[in-house]
Amino acid sequence: MKIETLEPPKTSIQVIERMVALLDALATYPDPVSLKELSKVSGLHPSTAHRILNDMVVTRFVDRVEPGTYRLGMRLLELGNVVKSRLSVREAALDFMRALHKKTQQTVNLSVRQGDEIVYIDRAFSERSGMQVVRAIGGRGPLHLTSTGKLFLSVDEAKAIRAYATRTGLAGHNKNSITDLGKLERELSLVRARGYARDNEELELGVRCMAAGIHDDSGKLVAGLSISAPADRLQEDWLDDLVQTAGQISATLGFRPSPVV
Repeated sequence: MKIETLEPPKTSIQVIERMVALLDALATYPDPVSLKELSKVSGLHPSTAHRILNDMVVTRFVDRVEPGTYRLGMRLLELGNVVKSRLSVREAALDFMRALHKKTQQTVNLSVRQGDEIVYIDRAFSERSGMQVVRAIGGRGPLHLTSTGKLFLSVDEAKAIRAYATRTGLAGHNKNSITDLGKLERELSLVRARGYARDNEELELGVRCMAAGIHDDSGKLVAGLSISAPADRLQEDWLDDLVQTAGQISATLGFRPSPVV
């Protein structure tokens, strides 16, 4: 009996790798790209690139603008929006928060704004931090008395800040609380200039915080990452780690900072 041997098919992994190579090549060009150029950049033979591009045109991953030129397709935008809608800031932040806590051994908080308050949605901490957790997950704090709250106020327009002061009366919790609009406005100017915010025992006596902002792919401030520590134990060299960690979380959410001119 004659046994037929079949030629082994190309592996799925190889096909996917070639598709990705073409998508990466297309992503580097703002305008439609020729088949010749895509073949050169991706390292694929023109006939191979042409065949794969045709398949991706059918599935709308790639658009054929005119014969022989291509650009990324709308299907990618549709899928990207689905991913974006399913990715929460908490999911993006958790591993980074744990790493920052491991390095500092202090409480690391993730907070978002709701109206005139911030809400703590997650934290990384241990009993060895030497500080009682004063705001549990789900707890709230006034914007003007918290480091993350100041971040959110700092991106508001002057009119909105004054309206906030009128609504809340800038109520204080202790002798360190900022209760004067002029002082709050000066504090927010410092936040904008520095790119981070502080709470110097303004919410809780004996507790100091520093916070950096987390931004989404549109550049919007969506959360604040903060380190809380006993007032005499907060270390300035944690600031760089905090800002860097907030930047890593922002990058996970798709944020790309504007280039410095």
